[in-house]
Amino acid sequence: MNVLPMMSRFSAWAYGRVYDSCATLSDDDYRLDRGAFFGSIHNTLNHLLVVDLLWVARIEGGSAGIKSLGDILFDNLNDLRAAQEAKSACLAAMTAGLDEAQFSDIISYNRVDGSSGQTALGEILITIFNHQTHHRGQITAMISQANSAYETLDVMYYLPETL
Repeated sequence: MNVLPMMSRFSAWAYGRVYDSCATLSDDDYRLDRGAFFGSIHNTLNHLLVVDLLWVARIEGGSAGIKSLGDILFDNLNDLRAAQEAKSACLAAMTAGLDEAQFSDIISYNRVDGSSGQTALGEILITIFNHQTHHRGQITAMISQANSAYETLDVMYYLPETL
């Protein structure tokens, strides 16, 4: 069973909930370094977009022009959200059109450090969705540190809303 289209739709839903929660924060709370991998909520959201852009460009055979996994692509939350929504829609369209035979297609790419890699498409897509979940979990922890409410991001909450 191909669960990747559902995972891409779930990811877009989860991003929406994260961004809704972030919109309730003060700018200081949103940008405060809270000791996560990329410091602040703002930097972590930028990192998520950076990685999504990198992988989608690699899958499509191009380059995203990213210099670092910590690149700040957007300084404004609303602009960042719009870019993430567009990339999420791209991933949803990409996964919806795949058949299981394509999961084993080998994608060759260059890493940010210039080294080369080769990975099966299915493994890349699983990596993307797992990476997103990991950092969204960090973000909800940082929102909690700001004493602000955040939305539940479990698939079991997503499913009833979409069926």
